[in-house]
Amino acid sequence: MTMIYLDDLRLNAVVEGPTNGAPLVLIHALGTDLTIWDQVIPLLPKGLRILRYDQRGHGASDVPAAPYTMGALIRDAERLIDHVGMKDAVVVGVSLGGLVTQGLATKRLDQVRAMVLSNTAAKIGNPEMWQTRIEEMRVKGVDAYVDGAMERIFGRKFREIPQMQSARRLLLQMNIEGWAGCAAAIAGTDFYTTTAALTLPTLVIAGTNDGSTPPDLVRETAELIRGHRYALMRGTGHLPMLDKPAEFSALLTGFLQDIGHI
Repeated sequence: MTMIYLDDLRLNAVVEGPTNGAPLVLIHALGTDLTIWDQVIPLLPKGLRILRYDQRGHGASDVPAAPYTMGALIRDAERLIDHVGMKDAVVVGVSLGGLVTQGLATKRLDQVRAMVLSNTAAKIGNPEMWQTRIEEMRVKGVDAYVDGAMERIFGRKFREIPQMQSARRLLLQMNIEGWAGCAAAIAGTDFYTTTAALTLPTLVIAGTNDGSTPPDLVRETAELIRGHRYALMRGTGHLPMLDKPAEFSALLTGFLQDIGHI
């Protein structure tokens, strides 16, 4: 892992693979970090140049004072990709990372050749819902919030899912300021108009047990993008790269092959 120094903050990042490899960027969800991709990366084709990082407020990256804007999160991704010298990347974003991906594609088509939008939407929830969750997190702490979050992520039987424990640990380790900052960014984001103008190759993935971004919501966003591909993963929740990494990796690999990225 490497700490990348940008003008106003440090981001923890990992860059793997040959410098001339096909570029792939992985952007994680709210309340997680770059380790959610650990089981996926070994299953991907060799020779890719892979960048993944902890978004601001997460993992080992800096935690500025909340709230954050989606524009700031997009600029973080943009500057980091420039820093490592990537162009024409396939950008994979889950949940919050999917919002960042949509915004980045709108702003920097030189950086984004294609998108994989996993368990995300053009708009997630509403400002009132997010403000309630931010207040709950600040007043009651992460311990009081975590079970509800796990149920939304993994479904009603979340306690029976072994992969839940790793997601639970990540959330319990979260800096509340960082979580609240990124939650505020989600609350203020509506990309329906801008995402509907995108025409780049896009794979959209949903999970049948996802209570945070249910399949109907994900599909609605997919249908904004002309020529998209849609995949519904059965028996998975909001973080399919944890639930079923082999199936997720196969979908991603097939997409990379179909668009001639590898």
